[in-house]
Amino acid sequence: MSGKGSHMKVDKFDQSTFLVLKAAYLYYILEKQQNQIAEEMDVSITTVSRLLKRAKDERIIEFVIRDPYVECLKMGQKIKDVFGLREVVIAPAIDFSLGDDETAYDPESVKKLVALEGARYLQRIIKEKDVLGVTWGSTIYQLINYLNPAQKVDATFVTLHGSLAYCVNEWDVRTLVSRMAKAFSGCTYTLLTNTLMSSKKTVDMLKQEKNMMQVYEMFEKINIAVVGTGSLYPELSSILTRPEYLMPGEVELLQKKGAVGDIALRFFDKNGEECDTDLKERTISIDFKTFKKIKKKIMIASDVSKAHTLYYALCGGLIDVLIIDNRLGEAILKLKGQSGNRLL
Repeated sequence: MSGKGSHMKVDKFDQSTFLVLKAAYLYYILEKQQNQIAEEMDVSITTVSRLLKRAKDERIIEFVIRDPYVECLKMGQKIKDVFGLREVVIAPAIDFSLGDDETAYDPESVKKLVALEGARYLQRIIKEKDVLGVTWGSTIYQLINYLNPAQKVDATFVTLHGSLAYCVNEWDVRTLVSRMAKAFSGCTYTLLTNTLMSSKKTVDMLKQEKNMMQVYEMFEKINIAVVGTGSLYPELSSILTRPEYLMPGEVELLQKKGAVGDIALRFFDKNGEECDTDLKERTISIDFKTFKKIKKKIMIASDVSKAHTLYYALCGGLIDVLIIDNRLGEAILKLKGQSGNRLL
């Protein structure tokens, strides 16, 4: 605006690209606080904020997320939308090639990366008075290794099933629950027995014991479950199918019943329903009906071999939060694309 008698209020900093650059440099490169920048540049904190906003608006600075990580974010959002999940975390397993073959990855390194994301997620969402149910397994073991012991939360940790007689001690559910509770300084409820019994009668008898009754009462109070899964389809890769746990005839019966995987030592089919065999009555574990009622069921898994199992668990409503690697995510979406409205 010009002309005699006319004037306008001009902010002396509006035209200074130098000040915009300097503020951005101090904030984003030297990582100084805005109050420090204000003092150094002899301006107000409000002015610093305005300069930083202008740096973004005029694209003097730009934020770039490297392509592989952007793809993980997009993939996570797509899986979340397709299956109606509360949250999906995709660990970018892009740096674990075993050589020139870009499709070959080190499974153990990928598992650790997924476990790390699981630990970060759990520490982000856990709060006072939460009751967490935990299953056994190597991925849960790795997750606990990444927990920050400085974060103390008055929560309760419960074993979702009994122990496996042949299991590596460090993967045993009692050991894991004890370690997780120790990391957060919480309390524990553990089933002091093996999980698979010879008969329903034995299970019914054990459920009358005081310890057993206390844990089963806690099952109803669990609001967060931290679980892994074993796969029975298309191949029998679950450790539970080994003869140390199940007899060959029991495995064959599960296959006839359409078992695709296991969660909390409960075998489920393509509809997300527990397979109807006598194992239902012989297993000391949270029952499937109670498990499904848990508000936040967090599944942590890696390796494309579990794609079918996770796909059916997702379709069956057995998962609320999914934490996996990017190759497993791609495989799940591929199955979804192939299925249409059908179950594969």
